Amino acid sequence: MKLLNKGGPKNGVMLTFACSTSPLIGRVGLQRREGNVSLLHFGINPNAEAAKTDSSQVLSAMLPFVVAVTAIAALAQPSTFTWVSKELYAPALGGIMLSIGIKLSIDDFALAFKRPLPLSVGFIAQYVLKPALGVLVAKAFGMSQMFFAGFVLTSCVAGAQLSSYASFLSKGDLALSILLTSSTTIASILVTPLLTGLLIGSVVPVDAIAMSKSILQVVLIPVTLGLMLNTYAKPVVNLLKPVMPFVAMVCTSLCLGSPLAINRSQILSGEGLRLIFPVLTFHAVAFTLGYWVSKIPALRQEEEVSRTISLCTGMQSSTLAGLLATQFLGSTQAVPPACSVVAMAIMGLCLASFWGNGFRIRDLPSHLIPQFGSTVKV
Repeated sequence: MKLLNKGGPKNGVMLTFACSTSPLIGRVGLQRREGNVSLLHFGINPNAEAAKTDSSQVLSAMLPFVVAVTAIAALAQPSTFTWVSKELYAPALGGIMLSIGIKLSIDDFALAFKRPLPLSVGFIAQYVLKPALGVLVAKAFGMSQMFFAGFVLTSCVAGAQLSSYASFLSKGDLALSILLTSSTTIASILVTPLLTGLLIGSVVPVDAIAMSKSILQVVLIPVTLGLMLNTYAKPVVNLLKPVMPFVAMVCTSLCLGSPLAINRSQILSGEGLRLIFPVLTFHAVAFTLGYWVSKIPALRQEEEVSRTISLCTGMQSSTLAGLLATQFLGSTQAVPPACSVVAMAIMGLCLASFWGNGFRIRDLPSHLIPQFGSTVKV
């Protein structure tokens, strides 16, 4: 147990109380970062201004808990979400994409030309390594045709917006995360249908043109609308920003709960339960690949960049994959994306908290060694 008291009158006092039964599990405590307060990192500061809570950060931090509750409710009481029709998927996902767009500016895209290497590494991890990983994992686990196409499709979509919040928690490169997520989202209009056709076209017929039109409607238009509002209608954006995390949360819950509820019998069947291990393996390896590919000598990136690329690689827009699977592959193929939303949200934010609490991957061996006794520091 540690009790730390840091800081001074000028910068405020940060009081961190940490308790843990194991160093590997991490810390449950109070820690302020850049004036933001989240459910994973809580802050105590005597300065009134620093103690203000950013509601959007709190709502974003609640998302993994909402995801978990949604999954439980959908499987325990399917009627909670079976009323959500396919026609509601597109507007729901459009709400999520709009929440990304209002955070963007034209300068964000200009920044891409100034940082080509980390963006290129992120693109390679997102659209080369991860799709290949999806196929390998699906074949290694002998996945049935009932879920194969939906699982591979999940590996071919853009990064999730939640990865930006995870990058913030991990003390990564937040600007790079937002830019990488936004650019891969826009690129998904062409790249996702192309990859899907190449990887699963022989298993399940895929209409790449129709898929591109669907992505255009639910991704490009809302993102562009958000960008335009943020550029030319700041007062409107200032009104929208506080509520957009809530909108994104509700939309994510609808897009996740519906396929889980509709396909409850398949999920809880022996075949469906066998889907758990491929999904967990896929995300665990994706996080690892994203981190270590940025550390190879030829590309060696800073620690903050490596964390960001790892989170953007392991956390993809499974809600988009679920929509596309429902529209073009069949409702059962939407089950892997739905399971992926739960896994990537919980795993990604736990990893972000691990890094945010000051731990590093290379220190894991020392954390695995049992430590006894307790220490009190002031």
